[in-house]
Amino acid sequence: MPIIYAASESTVSIGGTVIEGVRAIEFRQLRARSNLYALGGTERIGIVSGPESVEGKVVVASASAALDAVGAGTFQLTATLRHGDTSKTVTFDECFLLARSFALSAGEHGEGTYVFSAVRVRDDPPPAAPG
Repeated sequence: MPIIYAASESTVSIGGTVIEGVRAIEFRQLRARSNLYALGGTERIGIVSGPESVEGKVVVASASAALDAVGAGTFQLTATLRHGDTSKTVTFDECFLLARSFALSAGEHGEGTYVFSAVRVRDDPPPAAPG
């Protein structure tokens, strides 16, 4: 059965301070991998792992003073995903703000978008091993 987290129950914080007005958080963890073949063979016998990168985006209603204040420094971002009694904490370590933008449309409210990179992403509890 899938675990469904509710946006209305979840929080995103920077340095322990909850960011107000979060509308969305997205992240992507990429790991470079290459196939490994035996000499003279055509079937893969393993995988060689290379560098890993983490990029994410936080969208807030209007703007976030906490994220605006980051500047060129590093920060830690924590997303606590909840639904009822189920929760999971996703922590992004040693983040840098890569970009920020603001959009305002007629009949709507403003939205600030903050794009960041992180050294690593950690899940608590960690994902279950397949099998």
